[in-house]
Amino acid sequence: MRRVMAIFEEAYGAEHPNVATSLNNLAGLLWNTGRLEEAEPLFRHALAIDEKSLGPKHPKIALRLNNLAALLKDTNRLAEAEPLLRRALEVDEKSYGPDHPDVAIDLNNLGILLQATSRLDEAEPLMRRAVEIFHKVYGDDHPTVASSLNNLAGLLYNTGRLAEAEPLMQRVQAIRERKLGPDNLDLVRDLNNRAMLLQHMGRLGESEPLMRRALAIFQNSLGPEHPNTITVRENLAALLRQMGKNVEADKL
Repeated sequence: MRRVMAIFEEAYGAEHPNVATSLNNLAGLLWNTGRLEEAEPLFRHALAIDEKSLGPKHPKIALRLNNLAALLKDTNRLAEAEPLLRRALEVDEKSYGPDHPDVAIDLNNLGILLQATSRLDEAEPLMRRAVEIFHKVYGDDHPTVASSLNNLAGLLYNTGRLAEAEPLMQRVQAIRERKLGPDNLDLVRDLNNRAMLLQHMGRLGESEPLMRRALAIFQNSLGPEHPNTITVRENLAALLRQMGKNVEADKL
């Protein structure tokens, strides 16, 4: 990638959008290999080139802003990331209109950051709007809709609104089960999350079969001694003891 970047710089000049794309790609590679300190200045340089060559309101600017903001979040610099995400949202809304899926992605990203900074009242309407846009664009049964519903359910869970969160988690589980199949590893997280929520609501009889399903998937796919399998087994044992099924718990 460094060689490609050097070729582009020689062919187009150091301030060309193709150079910005190469910088962005190299920064992404460095980021994915844990070299965040090296990636950050490349993301910033790519953003600066595109702002100068394309203008500050070009849709590509929103992409650059989101990339840099995500890296800043990974380094726990949330206060620095927030204005970048807000600016990305503004750019995409002006470029595409209020109901575009890129706008929904921006809303979701900003909502997650606000949730991470304990500003749940600000995060919720953004997440709800993201769900509405994704639903309008993709329909009821799309994985992207499931992901946005899951984010909203997590926020509701964190604000103690378990009765509102549970049907959203049920929808997420249903969508992913149809799309991924009943024994997919990615489904286990949904089963376990919903089981834990039901347990906290005192609906232990509904929680138990979900935990058993999660355990069965992990045991069949990862083996009985995998750390994930052990964690779910311990969760199920604790649930069974809470239900007074100590003998069953001891047999796990």
